[in-house]
Amino acid sequence: QVQLVESGGGLVQPGGSLRLSCAASGSIFSISAVGWYRQPPGKQRELVAFITSGISPNYADSVKGRFTISRDNAKNTGYLQMNSLKPEDTALYYCNAIVKRTAGDYSGSYWGQGTQVTVSS
Repeated sequence: QVQLVESGGGLVQPGGSLRLSCAASGSIFSISAVGWYRQPPGKQRELVAFITSGISPNYADSVKGRFTISRDNAKNTGYLQMNSLKPEDTALYYCNAIVKRTAGDYSGSYWGQGTQVTVSS
């Protein structure tokens, strides 16, 4: 099985920064993509950013220039650096990874449990 654990959320003032981490563990052969999603209160889950090999990272328009997605393949960990945070960034943030558990396996989609980010003065 594969587990994803997010960390780094919390309460921050507008204009502040947070760095979210997503650590993958378990039976992992390769991770082809990592994505960050968020679900604001009372709204649907939305894509924030994703990163995969061979193409530039992709960002939602609302976070372009403020958020940066990255990954450390050696550590099976993804990151989301969030700068210039705004109250509208308040949400439960989830990471998603596309994981192949063995060389001959199909890739599966896995989710973390979420970490809360609250931007408020």
